[in-house]
Amino acid sequence: MTETLEKTAQFGAFPLEKGIGFRLWAPHAETVHLTGDFNDWSEDQDEMQSEENGNWYLEIPKAKNGDKYQFLIETQSGDTLRRSDPRARAMENSSMASIVHVDNYDWEDDDFIIDDWNNLVIYEMHIGTFNVTEEGKPGTFKSAIEKLPHLQKAGINAVELLPINEFAGDYSWGYNPAYPFAVEEAYGSPDDFKDFVKAAHAHGIAVILDVVYNHFGPSDISMWQFDGWSENGGGGIYFYNDWKANTPWGDTRPDYGRAEVRDYIVENALLWLDEYRCDGLRFDAVSYIRNVKGTSQEGDNLRDGYELMQRINAAVRERFPKKIMIAEDTDGAGFVTDKTEHGGMGFGAMWDLKFVHNVREVLLNREDKHRNLGNISAALSGEFSGDAFKRVIYTESHDEVANGKARITEEVAADDVDNFYSKKLSTLGAVLTLTTAGIPMIFQGQELLEDKWFCDQDPLDWSRKKEFSGIYNLYSDLIHMRRNQNGKTKGLEGRNTEIVHFDDANKVIAYLRWYDDKNTDGVLVVLNFSHENFTDYDLCSSVAGDWHLAFNSNWKGYDEKDFGDFEVSSFHCDDKNKAGTLSLSAYTGLIFTRS
Repeated sequence: MTETLEKTAQFGAFPLEKGIGFRLWAPHAETVHLTGDFNDWSEDQDEMQSEENGNWYLEIPKAKNGDKYQFLIETQSGDTLRRSDPRARAMENSSMASIVHVDNYDWEDDDFIIDDWNNLVIYEMHIGTFNVTEEGKPGTFKSAIEKLPHLQKAGINAVELLPINEFAGDYSWGYNPAYPFAVEEAYGSPDDFKDFVKAAHAHGIAVILDVVYNHFGPSDISMWQFDGWSENGGGGIYFYNDWKANTPWGDTRPDYGRAEVRDYIVENALLWLDEYRCDGLRFDAVSYIRNVKGTSQEGDNLRDGYELMQRINAAVRERFPKKIMIAEDTDGAGFVTDKTEHGGMGFGAMWDLKFVHNVREVLLNREDKHRNLGNISAALSGEFSGDAFKRVIYTESHDEVANGKARITEEVAADDVDNFYSKKLSTLGAVLTLTTAGIPMIFQGQELLEDKWFCDQDPLDWSRKKEFSGIYNLYSDLIHMRRNQNGKTKGLEGRNTEIVHFDDANKVIAYLRWYDDKNTDGVLVVLNFSHENFTDYDLCSSVAGDWHLAFNSNWKGYDEKDFGDFEVSSFHCDDKNKAGTLSLSAYTGLIFTRS
C-alpha cells in the first residue's frame, strides 16, 4: 500500500454554522457557478472560488437542507455544462438536480454489533422487488421494513442489499450506479434508508451493502467528461482515458491512478459504514478492479486498483474492526482475503463461486448416475486463506438466477416448480449450504419456493409463504440449527469438517462438523442425492455411540403432499469402525447430534 487514510477537505454540499458549503473538483474548468433554489436558479449570481488542486468552493448562507442545486461549468473551449454533484447525497432522479442533505438523523439507542462471522446467515435482498406494496412501483425501504419480522422469525441475522445507489430509471438490479453517494430516490430518502438499517438492527439483523467500484454508470452519469476535458474520447477526470477504461459495462472504469478518484471511492465506502451504520460491504466484481480483463493475467493487472482495495480494507479494519468486507472475485484467489500486511487485498470474506457451481451441477443433473459426489466433497472442503469462514456459500444469488439461468426450482422443473423434485432438490441444496463450514447465504424467495428467475420488475410472491409454509419452516429450522439456537448443534459453528462416508454408487455422502471435539459437540450430516429410498443403510460415523436425529428434510410437517414416506430414527455406532443402520429417503438430508 502506498497511501494511508487522511482527513481531507469536505466535498459536495455540507452544513456550516450558517448555511451550506459547496466544494467541487473540476480541474479543467475556467469558471464554475452554483445555481439552485437558494438563488432562484440564477446562472450568474453565485460564482465559485478557485482553490488549489482544481477545487472550487462557495458558501451560501441562504442555502438549507432540502434545497436543489447544480453546477454550471464553463469549459476551456467556452462551452457551459450543467452538472449535478458527483457527491450528492440525494437526487431528484438520475437526470435532474442534486438535493442538499444534512445528516441530523437520530439513531436513538442503536448500538448494534454484527454477529461473529461463524454465526452469520445472510439473506440477499433487492429492495425494488422484495416487498412491492404499490402496483406499478418498485418496493421501498419502508415496505421492506414490513417484512423484517419474517426474516427475524426465520433466524436470518444479516441481509445483503443489492446496490441502492441512484441509478438510471426506477428499475434496476443496481449495478449501474449513476451517483454513488446518493440513495436511489425510487426506494426512498437517505433517512428512509437509515430507518431501514435501524429497524433491521432492532430485529437483530445486520445490513451489508453491495457497492460497485469496477465501473460507473454507464448511463445518466454527469461524471462523464465532467469538466469538459477528456482524451481519446474517454470519460474525463473520473475515468481512465486509455485502454484501461475498458470493462464489460463500457469504457467506464474509474481512474484508480488519480488521487482524487481514489479519495472519492474511499470516502464513499466509509460513508455507508459510518453515517448509514451499515455492518459491512460486498464489493462487486473485484477482479475488474485489480485487472482490466477480470483475470490474473500479468499484463492486464491494475496495481492502482489492487492498492485501492488494500487502502479501503485497512481503513475499515482500523475504524470498524467488527464489520465485514466481502469480495466477489471470479478467480477466487487467496490473495483477495489475505491480510494487507501480508500483501493481500484484506477482504474478510469472498463469495465462493466454486461452491455454487459444484453444487448446482450436482443438483441440476437430470440423471442420478451423473451426479458427481466429488463436486460435493470439494464444496465441503473449500476455504480461503486457510479459513472456511472467509467464504460465502450459496446455491442461488442474483447472478445465478438470471442472465439465462433460473432458480433451482425452475431449472429442475420448468413451469412446474411445485412438484416433488423441485422441492426435494432445492431443499437438499439448502441442507448442504446451511451445514457446510462457511458463511451461508440464501437469495430472497428461496424460503418461499419462489419460481422462475430474478427480474427487477418481478416482485416476490408473498402468497407462496402460506401455500408453502412448510418449506419456510424447513429453512427456519435449518437456520436456527446452523446458529446453534437449540443449544445442540454447536458443531455447525465450527471450522472442522470430516467426510466420513462417500458412496458415489448410491449417491450418499456423510460428514462430521464440530467446534471443539467431535465426540462431544459433533454434528453428523447425511445427504442422499439419489431417487432411491434406503430402509437399512449402513453408515459409519467415525464416532462411537448414539446419534440422535435432530432434522429430517423429508419430514411430512414440511410438506404433507410430497414428504414423509419414511420414518427415520436415531442410530448407534458400536465403535468408529462399525456402521450403524438408518433409513434414508430420496433426495433427503438428515442431521444427527450427540445429545
